[in-house]
Amino acid sequence: MEIRGRRAIVLGGSAGIGLATARQLLEGGAEVVVASRRAASRERAAQALGARATRRDVDVLDRTALEALFEEFAPFDILVCSATGGGRAMGPFLEMDLDGFQGSFRKLWGYTNAVRLGAPKMGPDGTIVLVSGYPARKALPGSSALCAVGSAVEGFARAIAPEIAPRRINVMSPGAIATELITEDEAARDRILVEATRSNPIPRAGTADEAASAVLFLIRNDFVTGTTVDVDGGALLP
Repeated sequence: MEIRGRRAIVLGGSAGIGLATARQLLEGGAEVVVASRRAASRERAAQALGARATRRDVDVLDRTALEALFEEFAPFDILVCSATGGGRAMGPFLEMDLDGFQGSFRKLWGYTNAVRLGAPKMGPDGTIVLVSGYPARKALPGSSALCAVGSAVEGFARAIAPEIAPRRINVMSPGAIATELITEDEAARDRILVEATRSNPIPRAGTADEAASAVLFLIRNDFVTGTTVDVDGGALLP
């Protein structure tokens, strides 16, 4: 897909990987709509993207608002989903609050809402990219909720790829990426990432731009659907 002149919607596009993706799409000549539910993130996006991107206040769990967004900008060509939908439960499963575990699946519900309501508003050559995470296939102690949700996201994409064809859907699975999603405290974030990546073949955290470049690959490559691309510094290796 040549992205110049295409219309893209980036859900969760006001921070982290979503923001980096929106910026790279703009640099490639796409018309970009950035949607987010958090006011502070939207302000950061406004500073980073300026007037080049259209911004909307949308919660991916609000189907009415999401449908209105898609209707406003239909038809569109590219849909990127990186919104978390809310919090992420961490810790030993047998000590975990089950409401917190269940709440982690808001990410999946947000993605299913987006695909179900967005795909019909796309052209036949439209492409969708979901953002998962390496715990989907390498669950460290305390990350059972992340593993379960990530596995569900990747399975969902594989299951529906044949159904929505010729539209394409793929997943980008990042490893430890240095973004504010980990924590807003930069010093604490650095400590967490050093510990999380010290045994990786590439012993550092990735950048949001490195992850976003894989999203752009999945958008551009018309011969890829129903697959997951890992950008994790080798974290999945033994």
